[in-house]
Amino acid sequence: MAKVRKAVITAAGRGTRQYPASTAVQKEMFPLVDRDGLTKPIIQIIGEEAIESGIEEICIVTEPGEEKLYREYFRRLDDEMVKTFRGKDWAILESEKLAAFGERLHFAEQHSPEGFGHAVYQAKQFVGDEPFLLLLGDHVYISDIRDRCARQLIRVFEQYMLHAVTGVQPTMERLLNMFGTIRGAPIDAGKGIYKAELIIEKPSVEVAREKLVTPGLPAGNYLSHFGIHVFSERIFDSLEYLIKNNARDCGEIQLTAAQEHFRQQTDKYWIVCCQGQRYDTGIPYGLMETQLALALNGVHRTEICEAIARILAMQVKS
Repeated sequence: MAKVRKAVITAAGRGTRQYPASTAVQKEMFPLVDRDGLTKPIIQIIGEEAIESGIEEICIVTEPGEEKLYREYFRRLDDEMVKTFRGKDWAILESEKLAAFGERLHFAEQHSPEGFGHAVYQAKQFVGDEPFLLLLGDHVYISDIRDRCARQLIRVFEQYMLHAVTGVQPTMERLLNMFGTIRGAPIDAGKGIYKAELIIEKPSVEVAREKLVTPGLPAGNYLSHFGIHVFSERIFDSLEYLIKNNARDCGEIQLTAAQEHFRQQTDKYWIVCCQGQRYDTGIPYGLMETQLALALNGVHRTEICEAIARILAMQVKS
């Protein structure tokens, strides 16, 4: 059984939807208060998703020159800063955790913005001949169960010795223009496990009704990408095929196209309904929603609920 010990996080996007803040701070470094009550950049929250799911090494795909920014953050406090935090043992502990995180990091650069699939391809050398977990650099995941969302996929991949597992979530047809969508054949529908039969990027409702209906789902619901994948190294063969043949969608090398190409080469491409929620921090509303979700699932839940009630009461009065 191939153990999944590596992860790739794509973080080379320009962050144009978060302008103007993204011109001052790269969007993956926007701060959020995590469930443990600590303020962290988004990339750390996502990286901890991987580490707490059993990942040992992480490759961040960045724009050229950004490795230095991450290296400067993921390190322990220097002697002068330790003096500043004297008496605050929790800060010293977190500093050691940051340093340990930094020791796991590797980097790959995407020199031109040619799509999500192209970004993933830059991590080929890091991955080597091992399977890997793929996460988006602007998505935060909150599990509904004890296991992290990423761990849910890794467990299925390892247990059934698969070539690929993609996380999905039942999605209403009016939202399909936002997501890659997959038709599934039930393997264990009670556990949300299916075999992938067809993968299409952002299908129209008409195409979805014709080609992407998964048996057992309520009418008008489809299985769309959750934003987490586990792949064997063979996904890079499919990405390389697209790149060599300049097979682009809207001018970009798309991961979804590589997934469908890969699916056609194997009968071990499964999909799993993740028990949890995903939040897109790459858009203003999504960033606000993410912070609220973290707060309501964290150590300050009681205080946040009281604050929300107070704010809503004030809105009613006005």
